[in-house]
Amino acid sequence: MAQENISHGKVIKRWCDRCGTLIMGETCVSCSSPPREFIINSPGDIRPCMDGGHSSLTSLFRKHFGTSSIIDGRMVFFNKIPGDDRTDEVIANGAVIAVLRYDIERKCLALELRQAGAELLAPEADKNIITIGNVTGHLKGKNIPGKDIVSVTGDFNEGDPLIIKKGRKIGHGIALTDSENIREAEKAVKVRDLAVPSGTVLSPASDRRTFVNANILYLKEMESAAAGEIRSFVKKRKEKVTVSFSGGKDSLAALGVTMNVTEPELLFVNTGIEFPETVNYVREFSRSMKLKLHEADAGTAFRDNVDTFGPPAKDFRWCCKVCKLAPAAELIEKKFPKGTITVEGNRALESFSRSRTEFVSDNPFVPGQITLNPIRKWTAADVWAYIWMKRLSYNRLYENDMERIGCYLCASCLAGEWDITERTHPEMHKEWDSYLREYASEHGLPNEYVDMGFWRWKVLPPKMIRLAEDINVKISPKAPGKMSVRMLKGASPCAAGGFSMEAVVSIPRSRDFSCVADALRTIGDVKYSDEFEIALLRTKKGTAKLFGGGQVSVTSGNAADAEQLFERSVKALLRSQLCTSCGICMKKCPRKAIEIKDGLTVNPRRCDSCGKCERSCMVIHYYDKMMRSG
Repeated sequence: MAQENISHGKVIKRWCDRCGTLIMGETCVSCSSPPREFIINSPGDIRPCMDGGHSSLTSLFRKHFGTSSIIDGRMVFFNKIPGDDRTDEVIANGAVIAVLRYDIERKCLALELRQAGAELLAPEADKNIITIGNVTGHLKGKNIPGKDIVSVTGDFNEGDPLIIKKGRKIGHGIALTDSENIREAEKAVKVRDLAVPSGTVLSPASDRRTFVNANILYLKEMESAAAGEIRSFVKKRKEKVTVSFSGGKDSLAALGVTMNVTEPELLFVNTGIEFPETVNYVREFSRSMKLKLHEADAGTAFRDNVDTFGPPAKDFRWCCKVCKLAPAAELIEKKFPKGTITVEGNRALESFSRSRTEFVSDNPFVPGQITLNPIRKWTAADVWAYIWMKRLSYNRLYENDMERIGCYLCASCLAGEWDITERTHPEMHKEWDSYLREYASEHGLPNEYVDMGFWRWKVLPPKMIRLAEDINVKISPKAPGKMSVRMLKGASPCAAGGFSMEAVVSIPRSRDFSCVADALRTIGDVKYSDEFEIALLRTKKGTAKLFGGGQVSVTSGNAADAEQLFERSVKALLRSQLCTSCGICMKKCPRKAIEIKDGLTVNPRRCDSCGKCERSCMVIHYYDKMMRSG
């Protein structure tokens, strides 16, 4: 439900020390004890540690400290925090005991101890322990020389986490050299924290059932509130209620809530790049629950378009429109001609783009679909506790320590998750990895473009730019492509009056140039010469000439109109050649002026240049990501 935030980006959570589990309501239902508050970092989308994650943590604790006793047989939770890749606070025993990071350079998980973890481990650990002496004062954040080390327990390497002891104080730090050379080092250990133990105690053994039972009233209230929202909205509506069922945990929880109101039909889009387990799970789940499943199949859409658009990216998700939205729109138009109310599992904490998710929204790319988001305020822990309470069968891929389940090569997945895919689905991993390496080679990009996961961004964010600089690798902010705009003359006054612009546009020619005339008709009146490959566009704000060789010239009454007309003309040119035939623009056209026949064709007698088809076009949406200026 609603987060409880405090200053400096922290979030308050609660823990029952008697039951050893996270408490999401005001009290623990199992023992009626008031829970103890503890603090994690925002945004606080805390989630349970699944089997694969627990195994990884167990291995790391035993590797570094010789014991994993502080998590053995206990509920552990993860909380995602900012980092270059996977970065999770590890929560157990009602405290943040460590941070689990994925090291992109070394391609492995790394453990960083936190104060509560050091205090709990100290009595049991038999490795990676340093005792220091001969130093006084405040030591937090300081580097300790080897001469001040009194004892060393266990063998460790530079960069490994350490438990640090000094008198009654216990803390944690990092080895700045290996154990063999530590006593001679000028900088031997970096102290992260050092304090008198706070009294943190080990929780009793606990499991998923403990977690659910302790929060049962909270979960039922949460379910009732979400179901009530759906019930209030649909009671006076005639559209069929459906659930967008992706095979992920959030859509499963949304379905569970919806089934309290009505028996919905399921919508599933097989993108053609799903994990096979997900496709099988969706089909088997619908059969076992006796729910009608409508499956849209994108077929080879991804592979048919990837050579044109290049690898998808977090900021260039062309694949979603081609492989998800277009098949979904076609399915709904065919199966639900009167429209449908679709319940989805969108959550505000999933991403920044979903942080303002409302209960009701219209899908701008799928006409006839009204979307309800009943679990928008839930945390991932809420979702999992609800699934376990309802005993709903879930996608077992989550037990591999994957945070999200989607297309197996999705740019939004983390490098750490991509490594999991390499272990669990080696052939699928090899196929996409090979494509990326060929793409990098063709475009003069270094190996790190693939190895470090830089391909996941069309324009690198600051954190990835810093990472590239740290390893002295040059990655162009915009990967080179086949498409560009070379300006010959920006908007400038003409001798004959008004303003003009000229440029040469380079794009791949996948269709006859006559297709440009159709795309331009959504802007204004067009005359076209097939013999000379010239398209002349006339609008109320000016004229544009587009030539088969890529030249574009625009004239208008003022600079602003010239620039706007130029951009729309170039976008139309791009759209005409790169149309994926997804059909979304056709469905968005209120005047039924568009048909899809190996690209779009426009009926000039019906088109009134309203621009709605342009706003729905994936090619135009990502115009700035695809075109280089020069």
